[in-house]
Amino acid sequence: MSLRRLLLAGLLLSALVAGVLSSYASTRPDGLTQAARSLGFSGTARDSATAGSPLAGYTVSGVGDPRVAGGLAGLLGIAVTALVMGGLVLLLRRRSSRRED
Repeated sequence: MSLRRLLLAGLLLSALVAGVLSSYASTRPDGLTQAARSLGFSGTARDSATAGSPLAGYTVSGVGDPRVAGGLAGLLGIAVTALVMGGLVLLLRRRSSRRED
């Protein structure tokens, strides 16, 4: 299997997991939230500085269906990660080619 096919398969699998399967993830609180509740200090929590952002809470704001909003947030996360990683690969490839010259 070529590297290009492997990358494409990985991207498609990631999109499937983030866009579709993530909507079936548990809605139960994570460990930190559960510990805060059981120890009685969950009421002291404050919203983060990014609480009003379009992707706050792992959903896309303005989308009525919570499953679709979560799936879109996952797909956007994959797209941003792929762009950042692709940029880093190109940058590092250019650096290594300059060193060889």
